[in-house]
Amino acid sequence: MVNGRLYRASFLPFVLALFVAAFSLGKEPAPATSQLAPNAFEGTRATAELPRLERLFPARRPGSPGDNDLAAYVARTLRSLGRAANGGFTVRAVSTIGQTIEGERRLETVIAERPGSTGLAPIVIVAHRDAAERGSEAELSGTVALIELGRVFAARQTRRAIILVSTSGGSGGNAGARSLASLLGTQPDAALVLGDVAGTRARQPIVLSFGEGAQSAPLVLQRTVTAAIERGVSVAVGRASTVSQLAHLVFPFAAAEAAPLNGSGIGAVQLQVSGESGPAANTPVSGERLTAFGRAALEAVDALDGAGELEEGQRAAVVLTPHVLPGWAIALVLYTLLLPAAVAIVDAAARSRRRRLPLARTVAWALSCAAPFFAAALFVVLLAALGVMGPTPPGAILPRAIPLTGSALGALLATVLVFVLAWLGWLALLRRVGLSRLPDVEVGGVAVMSVLLVAAAASIPFAPYTLLLALPALHLWLLLADPDLRPPRFAGMLLVAAGLAALAALVVFYAVHYGYDLPQLAWSAMNLVASGQVTVAGALLWSAGLGCAAGAALLVMAPESTPERGDGERKISIRGPVGYAGPGSLGGTESALRR
Repeated sequence: MVNGRLYRASFLPFVLALFVAAFSLGKEPAPATSQLAPNAFEGTRATAELPRLERLFPARRPGSPGDNDLAAYVARTLRSLGRAANGGFTVRAVSTIGQTIEGERRLETVIAERPGSTGLAPIVIVAHRDAAERGSEAELSGTVALIELGRVFAARQTRRAIILVSTSGGSGGNAGARSLASLLGTQPDAALVLGDVAGTRARQPIVLSFGEGAQSAPLVLQRTVTAAIERGVSVAVGRASTVSQLAHLVFPFAAAEAAPLNGSGIGAVQLQVSGESGPAANTPVSGERLTAFGRAALEAVDALDGAGELEEGQRAAVVLTPHVLPGWAIALVLYTLLLPAAVAIVDAAARSRRRRLPLARTVAWALSCAAPFFAAALFVVLLAALGVMGPTPPGAILPRAIPLTGSALGALLATVLVFVLAWLGWLALLRRVGLSRLPDVEVGGVAVMSVLLVAAAASIPFAPYTLLLALPALHLWLLLADPDLRPPRFAGMLLVAAGLAALAALVVFYAVHYGYDLPQLAWSAMNLVASGQVTVAGALLWSAGLGCAAGAALLVMAPESTPERGDGERKISIRGPVGYAGPGSLGGTESALRR
């Protein structure tokens, strides 16, 4: 059924794409530098202010009285530095509505702007002030550093406008950062987000640059902040591994406050000692570390201020130090890897139709395997619309931010029950429309692969790098499309598992990265649908892909003989004019008889 020669020949564009990708490798840009000493950042004053603010505002859940009181304190402090005409800041507070770990809340965003001496685009410094748990002194250190940087820039002339922003919602959902692009009124050249800058528990990477899409911070910005830290802090900065970069490229899932800023087109990096997972509430703080990271942040801003307009550069890329592989080259390789599987599947489908095999009915069966997954997704959308699922902030939500109890746990159990009932309903549906529970073994593989190919191709305009998850299955499961090549059951199940290896690796990576256990991982998947990050159309494509995996497993478990079909047609077991009419099918040929 599968034409191996045609399949192998279709790899030629992939070989050419590899050569193109090899020549597309570029070098990392040099970081911007500054000649100004960063000693103006008074670490002693910031260190003394941190425990005082923690005592004054211990409870800072997003939108709570403690959060709002701290917002008013930040606004008063920045106003006290003087008005913009005298070198200080113009300060305003804006109320917005956002999804947080407390549900939908009204949040205060404090924006303080100081003009520059040129018309260059401004630099934004952001810190969130809320916390999921009481105290959380390490998480509050970003706000203390923001205030101290305000004192520095109030006494200094800069070429660019400096905008200081205190947001809320950073404990989960990053609602304040999401609304920032619309609140600023002008497009910044760069944004520096201050997270935990005083915690004693370091976790690499310290500079976070991922976005909520394929976008990431410009490489010049990343290199500038990294270089400033390496010069002044005795902590290994670390770099995101190749696996981490590919994971965020294939399926963006970020908790850092810089992620929505990059998604909205503002190049942003987040400076955080404790990495993307953030600090625990009881993380000890160090005044020495607060001073060092505060000065590194000041040095980075000074360097950006003197660098002129930053080039946006390649926003989707994988850094292979010291080289950079651009995103378009990665996409080109993925497209050319898709081609051989697509050619083989289309050819196999055409052969099936010529042999008058029930391809259409079996494709309908393969599509029906997606129904239980899509039913569960629609149920999650319904729960979110009814408000019974609990808070559903977008992005990666850390386990400590929303414990899996109460309404969240109830929603999870209800969704699992609906998923199980959907499979039982699937069996009843098949009987009602006259389809067998198991597919036609002769054409089942072709049907499953055809559906998987269409789902993978449909995802390209929205998430081209997601192809990396489907490619192993598209190639390995071709063996299931040919009855002569199909392995025995045990080997077949191993083949199905190997086709899901890339998806499994992605799930394991994020589970370890954020510390999810299995129930929390399932709730995070539900939250992606409930918060709208995975749209209904996206849920349909994911359901089709997972349904193909279920269909492939059922195909492997099907008996060797083809079951009776719903329309009474039976498998042709003899050769004749209907099945095969080639030379020799009805007897010896004249040329053979002469021998």
